[in-house]
Amino acid sequence: MTAAPPAGAGTAETGGGTPRPRAIGVLLGVALVALVADLVTKQWALTALTGRGPVSLLGGAVYLTLTRNSGAAWSIGSGHTWIFPLITIGVIAWIGWMAVRLRSMPWAVSLGLVLGGALGNLTDRIFRAPGHFVGHVVDMVSLFDPYGQVWPVFNLADSSLVCGVVVAVVLELTGRQRDGRRAGDEPAGTAAPDVGATTGSEQRGRA
Repeated sequence: MTAAPPAGAGTAETGGGTPRPRAIGVLLGVALVALVADLVTKQWALTALTGRGPVSLLGGAVYLTLTRNSGAAWSIGSGHTWIFPLITIGVIAWIGWMAVRLRSMPWAVSLGLVLGGALGNLTDRIFRAPGHFVGHVVDMVSLFDPYGQVWPVFNLADSSLVCGVVVAVVLELTGRQRDGRRAGDEPAGTAAPDVGATTGSEQRGRA
């Protein structure tokens, strides 16, 4: 008599975790919120800070100072602005590849933050002066110094990128995988062998 398989064996989706469409929806939703917030704050900075000196907040811990950056942090690569859109497009392609097996809500949030931040600065590179794909990024937040001498002047897109990368590093270090499993877990749908059935088969073979 053949033993019946355990209930649900072989029917679970590989990886378990959150359904993939929901995870993708969260990724895109977080990216959209980050992108819109970045565009709004940049437009506010251009309206409110143009022609003004640095605005001190929190007793000088934070300054609002409008700058336009052609390079990366501390104006690194300012003479090669065209390369940054290419790097950003590569990051977006990497996120698309990561999303193929995405079934983890924390990973969806992390990738959404990175995507939203990347798109925010890419928008500046494409559409702002002095021209397409060489546009200068609008930055407005400086820490502990009005002119970015302690920390590079940044914007909300930069903050979103950094937070997303930090979350991704924490997820990697704690063994959280994109498909919702933890490192070392068996793939969902694999069941332990039925010891009773195996023993019975062996006994029939000896008879």
